Amino acid sequence: MLVSNNSCVPPKYFILNAIPGLERVHVWISLPFCTMYIISLLGNLGLVYLIHHEESLHHPMYFFLAMLSLVDLFTCTTTLPNALCIFWFNLKEINFNACLVQMFFVHGFTGVESGVLMLMALDRYVAICYPLRYATILTNSLIAKAGLVTFLRGALLMIPFPFLVKRLPFCQSNIISHTYCDHMSVVKLSCSSIKVNVIYGLMVALLIGVFDICCISVSYTMILWAVVSLSSADARQKAFSTCTAHISAIIVTYVPAVFTFFTHRFGGHTIPSSLHIIVANLYLLLPPTLNPIVYGVKTKQIRDNVIKLFQGEKGASTQGN
Repeated sequence: MLVSNNSCVPPKYFILNAIPGLERVHVWISLPFCTMYIISLLGNLGLVYLIHHEESLHHPMYFFLAMLSLVDLFTCTTTLPNALCIFWFNLKEINFNACLVQMFFVHGFTGVESGVLMLMALDRYVAICYPLRYATILTNSLIAKAGLVTFLRGALLMIPFPFLVKRLPFCQSNIISHTYCDHMSVVKLSCSSIKVNVIYGLMVALLIGVFDICCISVSYTMILWAVVSLSSADARQKAFSTCTAHISAIIVTYVPAVFTFFTHRFGGHTIPSSLHIIVANLYLLLPPTLNPIVYGVKTKQIRDNVIKLFQGEKGASTQGN
C-alpha cells in the first residue's frame, strides 16, 4: 500500500511480511518454531509450578528463576502465536495500534528479562561470596522489591517507543519485513527523520543492556576471584557448578540479542534480511525453550524434585488402581 507524499496520517494497518524470500518454506520454518513454543510453554509453566509447589525450592535463587520463567512465557507469547498465523494462514495484517502494543510488550519483556538475569547474577555473587549471610541479605521482601523495580524499569523505559512511532509520518510502504512489530523495523518505513527514535533506542540499550551486562560482568569477576581463592578443589567445583546454568542462560539470551541490535543499525546491507529475521525470532524463542531444560539438567535440586514429583504421581495412581 502506498500513501500520498503529502499525507502524514498513520496507516490503518501494517502488513507483516514474515521472512521475505523464503515464502515457499514458511510452513516448514513454522514447525521448529511451533515445537519450541510448545516446549517453552510446558517447560516454564512446569518450572513455575514446581517452585511454587515444593517448599524445598522456596529460596532466592529459585524465586528469581520463577520470575525468569514467567517473563520468558510472556515474551514468546507476544510474538509466536501471531507469527504462526502468518506462516499457516497467511494472516499478515496487523492494526496500527495493535502493532504499537505488540512493540511495547516485546521490548518491555526483553528489558525485564535482562534485568532478571542481572538479579540472578547478583544472587550468585551473594551466595558464593557471603554464604553465611545469604538468607539475611536476600530476604523475601528484598526479592519482591528488586523484581518490582526491574519490571517498572522495563515498562517505563519502553512507554515512549509507541508514542515516538505514532508521531512519525508514514507516506511510503506499510509492509514490514518481519514476523512481529519491532521498533526499528517499523520506524524504517517512515518518510521523515527517525533520528530521535534511534537516539532513544540507543539510550535504552545503554540503560538496560549495557548496564545489566556490566553488573553481570562485575558479579562474575568477584565470584571468580572468590572461587579461585578457595583452598579445596571440590569446593571450587561445587561453587562453579551453581553458576553454569545461569551462564548458559546469559549466553542464550545476549548473543542473539546483540546480533539483532547491531544488525538493525549497522548490518542492513551486509547481512541477509532473512537471516536477521530468523535470529530475531530465535532471540525471543531460544531462552524460553532452553532455560527450563538447562536448569532442569544442571540444577540438582530441580532435577531431584521433578523425579520426586513424578514418582509421587505414579505412586498415587498405583494406589488408586
